[in-house]
Amino acid sequence: MRTVNNRMGYRQRAGFSLIELMIVVLIAAVLAGMAAPSFGRLIESQRLTGTVNDFLASIQLARSEAIKRGRRVDLVPAGTAWTDGWVVLIDENDNQSIDSGETIVHRHEPAAAGMSITSKLSDNAKLYIAYNGTGRTRTNAAGGQQFQSGSISFELGEQRRKIVLNALGRPRTCKLTAGEASC
Repeated sequence: MRTVNNRMGYRQRAGFSLIELMIVVLIAAVLAGMAAPSFGRLIESQRLTGTVNDFLASIQLARSEAIKRGRRVDLVPAGTAWTDGWVVLIDENDNQSIDSGETIVHRHEPAAAGMSITSKLSDNAKLYIAYNGTGRTRTNAAGGQQFQSGSISFELGEQRRKIVLNALGRPRTCKLTAGEASC
């Protein structure tokens, strides 16, 4: 640290003292501690939004593949639940399961730990979303002539999102706030 003489001839030090430096570090630590919970909610929100967007993209892929191929394409869980991941496939035997020899169009990895994905669709006997060659959702009921509509809810911590399928099979997303059941 260098010293400088001022006009009166007194020596003056240029720089920071140890106490000043410690006060700045203390203030920075307090601000970081206040920001940590908000940062955790931000990460949680981004994980949920990413999963919802991936699921929405898979729905749109299933729909576009059904139109392109002119036949039914299904979106099914990779395991027993949507949180195990999901698969877009050409289901040759219409059993909404991944069997050997069936064409897998897309496979998605499992959802983040702690995430909940629940579906309330018009045909909830099995977890699936199916599109026919016209780009409309179809169920297994009534010979595949009934449309599939409803919603898929995603929750992670305090964050909630929903994908809603209308009668034509068009998906849309919405963000639910505390106390809201639908959007």
